[in-house]
Amino acid sequence: MITYNAEGVKLPKIKKRDTTQWIKAVAASHNKKVGEIGYLFVDDEKILEVNNEYLNHDYYTDIITFDYCEGNTLNGDLVISLDTVRTNAEKFGKSYEEELHRVIIHGILHLCGINDKGPGEREIMEENEDKALALLAK
Repeated sequence: MITYNAEGVKLPKIKKRDTTQWIKAVAASHNKKVGEIGYLFVDDEKILEVNNEYLNHDYYTDIITFDYCEGNTLNGDLVISLDTVRTNAEKFGKSYEEELHRVIIHGILHLCGINDKGPGEREIMEENEDKALALLAK
């Protein structure tokens, strides 16, 4: 089950049913199934608070992924700052919707075991994001 909630911001205009099907298709392409996934959309102040409290990081970010996966079942909480998504969309010359979908699937890819912090990992993550976004377009 995938849930979508917002705190301090308006829930983004995403087609929940289509987005859920897309997430399941991406998970399946990595030989995973979706268990309990919770999305929480927030503003920059809230994501900074979460980053400080749970990760001891003192900076803004677009997404924080809490991984509770068991075996091949994806379980997790994903906290997304819509402020940072909007800023990054402008910075990278993307539409807000495209950047939002990229971030939504970025968290799922983390739950699938793809990282983006080590050498060469960022490129692997971006390649997987692009493949996932292509699935959404179909």
